[in-house]
Amino acid sequence: MVQRADINSVLSEIRNMRSQIMENQRVEQDNNIRGRMDGPSRVQETSDAPKFSDMLSQAVGSVNELQQSSSDLKTAYDMGDPNVDITRVMIASEKSSISFEALTQVRNRVVKAYEDIMNMPV
Repeated sequence: MVQRADINSVLSEIRNMRSQIMENQRVEQDNNIRGRMDGPSRVQETSDAPKFSDMLSQAVGSVNELQQSSSDLKTAYDMGDPNVDITRVMIASEKSSISFEALTQVRNRVVKAYEDIMNMPV
């Protein structure tokens, strides 16, 4: 069976990453405040957080797998495979379409955030 990216799991991973980032920022701010009072201190980096590039490439790969699976099912249905019915083809097609739209939205938000950062005054 093809592993697919469930939209809810992708959203929950994004929320988890956001909460980890917020927690790291909070710790850094606390350490900066303490550092002003007690002298310099270092923030320990967490190495258990996945890299954004890895998560993005995994998401692109899973969307690609869904699209290939959908295409294979369409081809099998067109060839008259008795094990493939139209409902499976339509469900696979919709999953592929929704996952591609979600990936496009993520890309658009990342590009928008990049543009916002680049337009900030220095």
